[in-house]
Amino acid sequence: MADHLELVIVTGMSGAGKTVAIQSFEDMGYYCIDNMPPTLLPKFWDLLKESGKVTRIALGMDLRTREFFDELEEVTRELDNNSFVTTHILFLEASDEALVSRYKETRRNHPLMNSGRLVDGIHKEREWLQPLKSRAQHIIDTTNITPRQLRHQISNQFGREGTSTFRVELMSFGFKYAPALDADVVMDVRFLPNPHYIDELRPLTGLDAPVYDYVMQQPETQEFYKKFIDLIDYVLPGYKKEGKPTVTIAIGCTGGQHRSISLVERIAKHLENENYIVNVTHRDRYKKIERMEKS
Repeated sequence: MADHLELVIVTGMSGAGKTVAIQSFEDMGYYCIDNMPPTLLPKFWDLLKESGKVTRIALGMDLRTREFFDELEEVTRELDNNSFVTTHILFLEASDEALVSRYKETRRNHPLMNSGRLVDGIHKEREWLQPLKSRAQHIIDTTNITPRQLRHQISNQFGREGTSTFRVELMSFGFKYAPALDADVVMDVRFLPNPHYIDELRPLTGLDAPVYDYVMQQPETQEFYKKFIDLIDYVLPGYKKEGKPTVTIAIGCTGGQHRSISLVERIAKHLENENYIVNVTHRDRYKKIERMEKS
């Protein structure tokens, strides 16, 4: 059973950036739900309290009707008196001009405009949300900021001290099976000496010391690694600065068994020493075993 929950209610003007905000919380490890009816919140808390598996939640709340707003205001006031939940309200604001421009770009209807003018729906929403805005602990005006800047502000305000949401995914793969379609950076290392042609190394992989040592001791590998790691060290801070939560770097050789695995393992150690969060996947490591079992 969970002892305490941290809840962030993401609300504000329609078109002010709630979708980007929810995605930002998801990247920070929050359990996120968008557009949950406020009347379901008490039952939702009971389930979370019993499970004890979720402690940080972000809920996106859009204004659909006056009744919906009244329910939201009532539930948030009840949460203020609940010692089990620490509630923060993040209110996203934007100017009328910015909201009108965004709705024109997306060609969507404002939820409160009905058959009237877009600006009338915006004014009505602003009036209804004023009491909730006055209770919000965090207000961000998105009129003149980009989605990347909004993500950065949310990370600064709600990210845990000493933690980073930026992550590097390292993947080895074999070109003979399939390309790495989801990678941001792909490097083909089939030009390096291949341990496959050495009988005692063929059944092993880059996770085994004899293969790793063979690959890394080659002059071509040493020169390549120096140049490639310089490139990675240069580009990763740029990706992070631009607000990209994850960068996937794929290293491919012929079968994804020897050279690619060895290099991914070495790059992972380097990046971990540079305090990056790193996740390693050897996509085709077991392909050889699978082929042998089928034959």
